[in-house]
Amino acid sequence: MMILNKLFKKSWTDNLNILAGILIFVGVIGFSDATYLTIKHYRNEIPPCSITHGCGQVTASPYSKILGIPVALLGAIYYLAVLAGTLAYLDTKNEQLLGLTAVATWAGLVMSLWFLGVQAFIIKAFCQYCLLSAVTSTLLWITGLFVIRQLDSHRSLYERFKNLVLK
Repeated sequence: MMILNKLFKKSWTDNLNILAGILIFVGVIGFSDATYLTIKHYRNEIPPCSITHGCGQVTASPYSKILGIPVALLGAIYYLAVLAGTLAYLDTKNEQLLGLTAVATWAGLVMSLWFLGVQAFIIKAFCQYCLLSAVTSTLLWITGLFVIRQLDSHRSLYERFKNLVLK
């Protein structure tokens, strides 16, 4: 907790830039993981499992697609959206872009929790790449919470009142 306290004693924009850096770092890991699984899917290859022993069961299950679209491809698109939103913020310093990106991390968390449940209770097997994606989605969500906290703490009392009353 002391590290977080030191982090948030920096200037407001420094904090947002640090959080954006974390979003990019974790987003690249998630995008790489999901892209790897997407490539394996379209090559009809089972990714090798060295940590868990259920990659084949999970990636070949009916739950590996939504409306015929590989879940891994949807994950790659999600991570790419997080990266694009964060990079757009860094380019423009438009706080709404970063806030929207932070809110979007909820989608990744919800989907990851769903797929963890499917692996645990329906398929009864785990894919290490899917677990990595769940970890990266969770880290993005946690970072997104800090982004929202930073953005909210910077708003004036007038803006908070206006948003509560006028919306």
